[in-house]
Amino acid sequence: MKKWMLWVIALAALSGSNLLAQSITGTWQGTAQVNGTSYRAVVKISTSDADTLKGVMYPSIDQSGQSLPLGVVSVQSSAVKFTVPGIGGNYEGKLSAEGNTMAGTWSIGETHVALNLTRATPESAWTIPEPPPPPVRMAANANPAFEVATIKPSDPNRPGKVFTVRGPDVVTVNTTLVDLATMAYDLHARQLVGLPAWAESDKYDITGRPESPGQPSVAQLKIMLQKLLADRFQLKFHRDKKELSVYAITVGKTGSKLTKSQADPNSLPGLFFGRAPAGMSFNVRNATLAEVGSVLQGNVLDKPVVDQTGLSEKYDFTLKFTPDQGMAGFGPAPPPPADNADAPPDLFLAFEQQLGLRLVSTKAPADVLVIDKVEKPSAN
Repeated sequence: MKKWMLWVIALAALSGSNLLAQSITGTWQGTAQVNGTSYRAVVKISTSDADTLKGVMYPSIDQSGQSLPLGVVSVQSSAVKFTVPGIGGNYEGKLSAEGNTMAGTWSIGETHVALNLTRATPESAWTIPEPPPPPVRMAANANPAFEVATIKPSDPNRPGKVFTVRGPDVVTVNTTLVDLATMAYDLHARQLVGLPAWAESDKYDITGRPESPGQPSVAQLKIMLQKLLADRFQLKFHRDKKELSVYAITVGKTGSKLTKSQADPNSLPGLFFGRAPAGMSFNVRNATLAEVGSVLQGNVLDKPVVDQTGLSEKYDFTLKFTPDQGMAGFGPAPPPPADNADAPPDLFLAFEQQLGLRLVSTKAPADVLVIDKVEKPSAN
């Protein structure tokens, strides 16, 4: 009799949990205020074939009809949480007793704003615009150069560093010659030999329009940067080999925990860092581990990074870590975990715990570029 009662109680608890999860399916909408500007957001939640929750979010329907898939959607008691991996977003809300509103907070990096959601009816649902058409890709056989490129000194008061593609234009912000060369040739700064001091200190904003129509691939973007360096910086070099200290990305003992990206494999990857309430986040979308290593060696680590995992897919993940005191690119390190209970582990432990991968310090033969000639950029 006792075992039967326990079974009934467990079944009732499970059914209640399922009912609670089912209760948030539908369309939710609300307005967030960011720096005085209103953004109308829509979230659609449904159940998958495996009876788990899934959904999409339209972060700002007044700007775009582009939707982003939700990551993990969880319901515990009245607490509702979901992630939006495509932009490194997180939502935490509390479902009202009647189940028609959620009071919550929307977060991306250090930005945290109130976002209260209301369940929409067919009559109250906001009209969502048509999503933008997919970008036209540059022809795969194109060997592009910039038709026109402007190079200007960066604003010394502007923080951060950017490599991006905006429409047809390739844009960089606060980038040094070292940044450009390591991006163009997929190298670490230690693999550049003989550069002048200004190559690491002078920062430039660059906007370049390709002569070939369409959005370039990563490989084509690098080709254009290589031509820009040769034309505008008069960069000349020869190649050599050196044995260097490197970080090798390997698969951990428990195996990879990576999730294959569902994005168009031909679209550009997204890799960016953000500050979290504790530590940092490394947001990776539609990227290979070789591309992950390239960004780490160019922005964070003091050695070249080589991918030795044998994993060739493109992945999505958000890595949360606490930068070491001497780690480049993040300014003063946050308090160590002993002083901050919410701080995530350092980058190396985070790699193992969150991704099932390891960053191993070792030595390996590596290509180096020996600089024969370079000049400050020519006028626009």
